Amino acid sequence: MLVRYFVSYPAAFSQIAECHPFTRVPNMLSLSPNGIAFICVVTVFAYSLRGVTGFGAVAAMPLMGLVVPMKVLVPVWTVLSFCGSATILRRDRGNIAWADLLRLFPTCMLGIGIGLIFFTQLDSRTLAQGLGVMAVLYGGFSLRASIQPAGAAASPEGAPAEGASVPPDGARAQAAAGPTTSRLLSPWGDARLAGLLGGAVGTTFGALSSLFFAMHFDAIGMPKDYFRATMSLAIVVIAFVRGLGYLAIGGFTRDVLLLLAITLPMTFAGIFIGERVQTGFSELTFRRLVNVTLILSGFALLVSQ
Repeated sequence: MLVRYFVSYPAAFSQIAECHPFTRVPNMLSLSPNGIAFICVVTVFAYSLRGVTGFGAVAAMPLMGLVVPMKVLVPVWTVLSFCGSATILRRDRGNIAWADLLRLFPTCMLGIGIGLIFFTQLDSRTLAQGLGVMAVLYGGFSLRASIQPAGAAASPEGAPAEGASVPPDGARAQAAAGPTTSRLLSPWGDARLAGLLGGAVGTTFGALSSLFFAMHFDAIGMPKDYFRATMSLAIVVIAFVRGLGYLAIGGFTRDVLLLLAITLPMTFAGIFIGERVQTGFSELTFRRLVNVTLILSGFALLVSQ
């Protein structure tokens, strides 16, 4: 609405409009057919992977950042993350660790507020560079977790590393046993730190908050079945709150709505395909493929800027 107001009265408000953070990004209508096709293919592939394995969609964001301005991409990705995680909750909603989840939210809301300030003040180029760095770090952490021996750290994409030991009686047995010494010493056992960083980073760049949540869930020894469902609900909740924040600061511009019109059907198509596809690859193979894609696309995003 604010941008439309400026466009309607360019003579009176041209100087103010020039300062508005959402009027300096390229017009989405200038995207070439090849750019639109690239966005569609990346979205369908990423969410097909999400439908097959329950993780991996995050790999699409740095790839899309190569052709879409971050000021446009971040609000769009927030909506797509909400929809993608909500589909997992349809199957796993009975395995949510509510107590652990609620501990994250107070500082996470504070982090979202901080992230909105950074998102508003930084330009698309700086945001893209930051996303590139975070994608490389995220992919590197997850790749390292996927090659650790059994019982090692959780992968940030939605479940502990394949082969990690899980007590037979689920969360209650884990809670009764208590965390190991190494987990007690980990700073990520503090939900306040994980919530603050997850909210701030996720809101600034539109993704990657699950990295901090995953490290926290691993530090407290959350079992695998509870891990994925709790992570999905955390993403749904913070995506909803972030979306309200972007709406409040005028982030849902015409370009954002145009990109949503392209990507939202592709997202549901990808999930539909993924839930019906059977592959001969293990989850570990998929996970490593996603990690390598994140690292390479993060470097590509840095070079392109």
